[in-house]
Amino acid sequence: MTLLAARPSAATGRVRPRRRLAPGRPVPSGFLLGPLLLLGLWAAASASGWLDPRFLSAPWTVVITAVELAESGRLQDNLLTSVERVALGLAIGIPAGAALALVSGLSRWGEAVIDGPIQIKRAIPSLALMPLLVLWLGIGEVMKVSVIAVGVLVPIYIHTHNGLRTIDSRYVELAETVRLSRAAFIRRVVLPGALPGFLLGLRFAVTTAWLILVVAELINSTSGIGYMMDLARTYGQTDVILVGLVVYGLLGLFSDAAVRLAERRTLSWRRTLAS
Repeated sequence: MTLLAARPSAATGRVRPRRRLAPGRPVPSGFLLGPLLLLGLWAAASASGWLDPRFLSAPWTVVITAVELAESGRLQDNLLTSVERVALGLAIGIPAGAALALVSGLSRWGEAVIDGPIQIKRAIPSLALMPLLVLWLGIGEVMKVSVIAVGVLVPIYIHTHNGLRTIDSRYVELAETVRLSRAAFIRRVVLPGALPGFLLGLRFAVTTAWLILVVAELINSTSGIGYMMDLARTYGQTDVILVGLVVYGLLGLFSDAAVRLAERRTLSWRRTLAS
């Protein structure tokens, strides 16, 4: 700490102010700044005629189309279907990934049995499993929810397992010294220690869920935002496709922002560079 303190200059003897190296205070609603800048560039390019509306509709055209879709009820119905699919996939994949990480992280035998297959799945994109899942489960809701759940499971497992393995061994020794039971050890040491990794994995899981949903809904769907976009592609409706892309982007953006907010509040005791 003494090295960072203000010290007198050799030439003048005056005290130099300490240089601030941290990023500074968080920008209020800063996660919206980048998307708003992109929106401004898009609007400027459309207004100046640089963008051909046949290839990329103007933002105001997309807004008008979104209002029309909402008035007809198509947007709400398809959006609700997409949200339900993601919610079910997350509800299955998150507990499964966390449970596998606990078993693998707390047992060498569990790690030997579980970690290898998870790493193999990690190397295989979830979308590459879709042809096999279609053969097994058909093209209905079960297939779509299953591929989302499998894709969500991997980041939850990887980051939670890593959080478990990086818990300071001194806490484990202390728990053994005070003779904590297995349940108390998991509740007081393991879960708090793995929480940062779990929340990081949750951010990746939420984003992955929306990415997988985009492709899953483009394959033989009869509802959902992806279905709406695929139908618009058939009729050359660029504005409807852009509405779908904007909806997907906003869902991913606000889902990630919600997890980050939960992370800041849950881990408010940590003093980090982002604090």
